[in-house]
Amino acid sequence: MNGSDDGEDTSTTTESAPAAVEEEAPAEEAAPEEAAIDEEAPAEEEAPEEEAPAEEEAPAEGDVPAEYTSALNSAESYSEMLHMSKQGIFDQLTSEYGDQFSEEAAQYAVDNLEADWNDNALKSAESYSETLHMSKQGIYDQLTSEYGEQFTEEQAQYAIDTIVADWNQNALESAKSYRDTMDMSPEAIRDQLSSEYGDQFTQEEADYAVENLDG
Repeated sequence: MNGSDDGEDTSTTTESAPAAVEEEAPAEEAAPEEAAIDEEAPAEEEAPEEEAPAEEEAPAEGDVPAEYTSALNSAESYSEMLHMSKQGIFDQLTSEYGDQFSEEAAQYAVDNLEADWNDNALKSAESYSETLHMSKQGIYDQLTSEYGEQFTEEQAQYAIDTIVADWNQNALESAKSYRDTMDMSPEAIRDQLSSEYGDQFTQEEADYAVENLDG
């Protein structure tokens, strides 16, 4: 035997560590190009044009219904003979106790009536003064009342500012009527003439009337 034993080669082959594989960083996703796809803004819808309401044309003379013509004729009569107000005529034309025209016919009548409402108010005021011997304030209230003549305040003011009346004499005539028909005393007459719930003469007018009752 050979003195040197064939010894096993104890050297081991050093295994090289596997090289680390460099991980590639994930590619950044490209930001979508803003200009790539232009999103079209929705088209603005045009608002439909509004048509102006057609103006109602007054019926031509030949197209006026017979009822409308009759209402106008009645309105003219009320204005010229009774010196009524515009609202008073309308109410009379449509009243179930009056002419009973339709509201459309009555409206046509007062809209087409040629009248001087100030003059109508004045003539009504003169009638109240001459026949009923009313006071200035009493006439004004009667002209404007919804239960009376229904003139406008401006028309009533025109009437009492324009009327020629002797208010002292009106108070005296009213006082005589209270004495002769109701046997009222002078003091009761004075109170009735000047009361805001009565004749509404001024205190001076009421005093004049009582002082001249036996004149």
